[in-house]
Amino acid sequence: MILVTGATGTVGKALLPKLLERGDDVRVLVRDPRGLGRMRVEVRIALGNLVELSDPRVVRQALRGVDTVIHLAAAIRDQPPAPVEELNGLATGRLLRAAETAGIERFVFFSAIGATEIQRTRFFRAKAVAEHAVRESELATTVFAPSIVYDRDDPWVRIQRRLALLPAIPVSGRGTAAYQPIWAEDVAACIVADLERRDGSRRHELAGPDRLSYDEIALLIARSAGRERPLVHVPLGVVHMGLEALRRVVGDAAFATWEEAELMEVPMVSERGTADAEALGIEPRRMVEVLGGG
Repeated sequence: MILVTGATGTVGKALLPKLLERGDDVRVLVRDPRGLGRMRVEVRIALGNLVELSDPRVVRQALRGVDTVIHLAAAIRDQPPAPVEELNGLATGRLLRAAETAGIERFVFFSAIGATEIQRTRFFRAKAVAEHAVRESELATTVFAPSIVYDRDDPWVRIQRRLALLPAIPVSGRGTAAYQPIWAEDVAACIVADLERRDGSRRHELAGPDRLSYDEIALLIARSAGRERPLVHVPLGVVHMGLEALRRVVGDAAFATWEEAELMEVPMVSERGTADAEALGIEPRRMVEVLGGG
């Protein structure tokens, strides 16, 4: 049996059908099963979230009978009372230690390209701490470190399309940070390919074939929606003040937070390019091929 956390996220939605097609017995740890859509009747469900991984009962229920853990769940903003550091760092450590105690055969963890303990954002620092713990574990582990993972209708792409409805597309900061976006379907295929390898621990950096700046990604998504728009760069100080004010007014309903905006100033580029994905037998598709509008 495979336990998947983050099953309702961008990668999780692409991965579950592939695991079920293989005939795997899958359990998902989710807060709201309705987010699984039709797949909720095809998987076993354990109720819980990243915060509740501090509850031994939730963890025991999730891991019962499991031999492989695929830990996709992550958070890019605080979810009171838990900060990003707990959601991405401590929660991973708790699940990892429980997996070690339970004798899990393989622990698969999603980090991120560029995650280091001295990064400018709390999200990347927490991911780096969690990755270090996973790689130091005595379990057989797989670490995936992707660049930006996207799908045609994921929340980030939808926001970018909505921004393209404006006369000009606002871009936080300079828009020059470089990325190698990789399609969620290609990421899911890489996970499945890795599961078929049984030997040892390993780390894969997952990157798409294009090296694109944030500006170029914003323009590509706008074109895929049939809109040609100019860009307007908003100074980071103005973005910070605006998003902080919005958060005070609408709370967690804010479409973005300052820390989420700051993430788009951090490059996510692999020196190995698509080599790790290709070594797993996957040739990642270009973003323009997936979204269209080229």
